[in-house]
Amino acid sequence: MSKILFVMTGVDHWTLADGTQHPTGFWAEEAVAPYEAFKAAGHDIVVATPGGVVPTVDKASLAADVNGGQEGADKVAATLDSISEIKNPVRLQDVNPDDYDAVFYPGGHGPMEDLAVDPVSGALLIATLESGKPLAIVCHAPAAILAATRPDGTNAFAGYRVAAFTNVEETQAGLAGKAKWLLETRLLEAGLDVRTSEPWAPHVIVDRNLVTGQNPSSSAPLAVELLKKLA
Repeated sequence: MSKILFVMTGVDHWTLADGTQHPTGFWAEEAVAPYEAFKAAGHDIVVATPGGVVPTVDKASLAADVNGGQEGADKVAATLDSISEIKNPVRLQDVNPDDYDAVFYPGGHGPMEDLAVDPVSGALLIATLESGKPLAIVCHAPAAILAATRPDGTNAFAGYRVAAFTNVEETQAGLAGKAKWLLETRLLEAGLDVRTSEPWAPHVIVDRNLVTGQNPSSSAPLAVELLKKLA
């Protein structure tokens, strides 16, 4: 049995280019699908957020149209409500990465707001990457990689092959034109090798101990790849 750290956003909004706040948080499927897979495999989970605040679910991620219908939406909402770890997070500042066997970052637009500029999260990412332990990051959560900079200003993930929410998907979601910056663009600028696939289709990239997924539908297959590394 392993201990997996979920690092989640602590904000309920994403500040757009015009200064308005777009309501968000974490994306339900991206937390629920991996959580269910990890628990079914017998692993323990601890949730950490900046400041230890209880993470906010993006209400859009609970809609029927993104969960295969109302029955799916109800199931995701019920599962989410049953996850005690999300209701009782620890402070990210207090986390010792040596205490965990793997680290997972679910997405949603929230990480674009806080984890993308959080040095504590950035240091945790670097420590996990360098430890060789499994590190999985999905959808918008690779924004957190932008804070994983070394003293010389270079990004610790430069040269890694990754999947992340694409500019095409952000455009189709209707938010690209309102954003201060786009995730795929910023990751490329940081020196990462972003590999894109069809919009909204499952797409997972494994490079050494790093597992990344492009979008919400990549969450479940990403969990499978992380579990392979813990086997």
